Amino acid sequence: MGPLAGMKIVEIGSIGPGPFCAQMLADMGADVLRIDRKNGQTFLMPARFSLMHRSRRSIAVDLKCPEGVKVALKLVGQADALIEGFRPGVMERMGLGPKECMEVNPQLVYGRVTGWGQQGPLAHAAGHDINFIALAGALHAIGRKGEKPVPPLNLVGDFGGGGMLLAFGVMCGVYEARQSGLGQVVDAAMVDGVAAMMSSIYGLNAAGGWSTERGTNFLDGASHFYNTYETADGKWITVGAFEAEFYSLLINLTGVDVEEFRPQMDSDRWSEWEQILTKVFLQKTRDEWCTLMEGTDVCFAPVLNIEEATEHPHNVYRGTFVEVDGVIQPAPAPRFSRTKPEIQSPPPEVGQHTESALGDWGFSSDDVAHLKQMNVI
Repeated sequence: MGPLAGMKIVEIGSIGPGPFCAQMLADMGADVLRIDRKNGQTFLMPARFSLMHRSRRSIAVDLKCPEGVKVALKLVGQADALIEGFRPGVMERMGLGPKECMEVNPQLVYGRVTGWGQQGPLAHAAGHDINFIALAGALHAIGRKGEKPVPPLNLVGDFGGGGMLLAFGVMCGVYEARQSGLGQVVDAAMVDGVAAMMSSIYGLNAAGGWSTERGTNFLDGASHFYNTYETADGKWITVGAFEAEFYSLLINLTGVDVEEFRPQMDSDRWSEWEQILTKVFLQKTRDEWCTLMEGTDVCFAPVLNIEEATEHPHNVYRGTFVEVDGVIQPAPAPRFSRTKPEIQSPPPEVGQHTESALGDWGFSSDDVAHLKQMNVI
């Protein structure tokens, strides 16, 4: 089930990008075993709604005692990769740093995700998504002219520049380890990942095609053809008619004067044209604009809330969202023509699979009984 079936990964329980990376790999079929804190609990919400914990099992181990560390090392000895998301030095202090883990498994890929990276002046400072995308230059570019920067949820740093970057790094490391027989450490820093995601914008800036003044560029809300517009019913739509032929279609379908709206790239008139289109789009409801423009080359889509998104015909047709254990959630992505990924199981309660998972990973019933008696699990 899934292209990563047969791969074994140990996840040291954390929040944010680490679990998202583990979700991605587990959805693709990897056997990901999450080690949670003994007597711990899920973050922010009940376990069944912690969707990033899906598709894998949870064991609860006391990693602050030597016996608990031994349990983790035995698991690591069988794994292709380990995932952790703590500040630099935390895993080393527990006795589970790269040195200790790679002594028991020289081929291990040791995946680490942090905000600032394992080294550097800020490496040991606390931080969150908003801080990391700020340092990479992304946050400054998001928002309207003359207004303050707008945090794009925590999608860009935690999940794009963090979790996805770590998943990519882990898979690169495992591929290389299977050639060389040697493992290595993957240092996935969110500030690095976000900077990499900004490559095209940095290129435009270097070429003189991007202004560092927020809200004045064709992709950041300044242009009338790449923007959001309110409709008659108080809802919103998007247009992204950047290419000339798509722009012409936008002008034709809105009914404005074709010659008045040229040349398209005259940025001095973008604000004026946006005001005109604002009045035009307010003349119809969102659904009426969908009937007129959706599915055309205008580059159009309605702005849907997260409940509406699950019901849109395109998403329904593709199965973009699925229901598992009564919870509607995003389906695994990307898709594969032959090795179809699936959600393997709902999110577990902390420690739900301690005994069964340890048994599957080579611990005898006597071993498990001893660990329970020692209060390690």
